Amino acid sequence: MSARSAVAVVTLIAVGALALGGCGAGAPAGRGLRVVAAENFWGSIAKQLAGSKASVASIIVNPNTDPHSYDPTPADARTLAAAKLAIVNGIGYDDWAPKLLAADPLAGRITLNVGGLLGLLDGDNPHQWYSPSNVERVVAAIAADLTRLEPADGAYFAARKRAFETTGLARYHALIAEIRARYGGVAVGYSESIFQPLGQALRLRLLTPYSFTKAIAEGTDVTAADKQTVDRQAQQHLIKVWVFNSQNVTPDVERVNQLARAAGVPIATVTETLSPARDSFQQWQVSELEELLRALERAGAR
Repeated sequence: MSARSAVAVVTLIAVGALALGGCGAGAPAGRGLRVVAAENFWGSIAKQLAGSKASVASIIVNPNTDPHSYDPTPADARTLAAAKLAIVNGIGYDDWAPKLLAADPLAGRITLNVGGLLGLLDGDNPHQWYSPSNVERVVAAIAADLTRLEPADGAYFAARKRAFETTGLARYHALIAEIRARYGGVAVGYSESIFQPLGQALRLRLLTPYSFTKAIAEGTDVTAADKQTVDRQAQQHLIKVWVFNSQNVTPDVERVNQLARAAGVPIATVTETLSPARDSFQQWQVSELEELLRALERAGAR
């Protein structure tokens, strides 16, 4: 976390405590079960699982926001402090969220840390909402936590989970299966580590050096050797499709975008958070998978 972010978190802790009348103030009586997710990709899933039994809010919802460098606001501190179920990504992605939660403990609060659930640590790829298998694990954990908080509604949450998995995610799973079957082993390039979990799940051959994608995601310098490798892969058509995060277009990424266009390499995009923000998790993911499928089809990939 940057020095600026660290100062901001300390300030927000103080503001949140004052606004809520001190540590442990919690949600006002009569407001029901309150769920807060640090990011809207997990928040969308939680909202669908909770249904009418809880209010669900997400902190990061603007598609133009870079979650890696997000500075929370006093309103964010107040929102998180009232959460009975808090969902944070972890893995070094949203360090501000656990700090705000720790500053305002609430009796009986459950904090679901996705990185902790998955056994991942800082330095591992934090973009696990792009891993279909890990999404399933998070879905199960959210449903279980909702039931722990409201045992009388356990059957309701179980039914919502079944509907989400079998109906809500039906097109998502069908597209994953289709791309695996038709294009497994096809070489693709990608700008950022965000795509790695999905690319691996699709069984695509990811040619871009991971060090390039990690540097882009973390905002650090890309090595000259990695630049040369990625440029050559696009120029020489060694990749069939280029996938880039349209929410993080650095000069290095834009250069590869231009090289891919010039070489006739089809391009597909992904985003860090729901885009548009009004979409559900599955609408967002299906849209991206359909775009990727069209790009693979245009490439005539085999």
